[in-house]
Amino acid sequence: MRILLVEDDRGLSQALAELLREESFQVDVAYDGEEGLYLAETAVYDALVVDVMLPGLSGYDLVRTLRDKRVHVPVLFLTALGDVDHRVQGLNAGGDDYLPKPFATEEFLARLRALLRRNRELGTDLTLRSGSLVLDPLARRAAFGDEPLKLSDKEFDLLEYLLSHRGQILTRERIFNRVWGIHSDVMDTTVDLYVHYLRKKLQPFGYDTAIRTVRNVGYMWSDA
Repeated sequence: MRILLVEDDRGLSQALAELLREESFQVDVAYDGEEGLYLAETAVYDALVVDVMLPGLSGYDLVRTLRDKRVHVPVLFLTALGDVDHRVQGLNAGGDDYLPKPFATEEFLARLRALLRRNRELGTDLTLRSGSLVLDPLARRAAFGDEPLKLSDKEFDLLEYLLSHRGQILTRERIFNRVWGIHSDVMDTTVDLYVHYLRKKLQPFGYDTAIRTVRNVGYMWSDA
């Protein structure tokens, strides 16, 4: 799961990024509102963690702009402005939850997991399921029943992204930005190559056809 952390306090930002990575999240970091908005508009994140008082563009304005553009990624505000008026302002701006500083890391992680479960078809342990396929994003394990599905890192990221957006058409660009990153210098045809690899590994289980090709657009996971 990929999280975007928008926080201008570099010490706090580094500590939170390390905490999230220890929990097996993938984390991108922005240090001002404009950079955060630019990254968030790629719509490849599972959740955003956003400070309110940011240079360039406030956290409220960042999230309000995303909502105006129909980017509905869940947002957790972190801020020293913890009074009722500011919490209401944050929620009205389009935030989904609001955690005043200082906070306990356990509560931070619990609120983030709750947001992820709320917006995706996840179990309480954040697993994804499609028929007999079970994928655990945090443990980075996939299996059909008791039989493990051996995947490379990129194959796993690709399967997780498709599975977590089942029934949605994902463009090649969006898949590329999510799995390889917008700053990657690999060719965007890599998406097609890795879909081929993934289908070959799903074929013995009869799930290769779950990845549907949408001609000239991209791919979609379709439950059997």
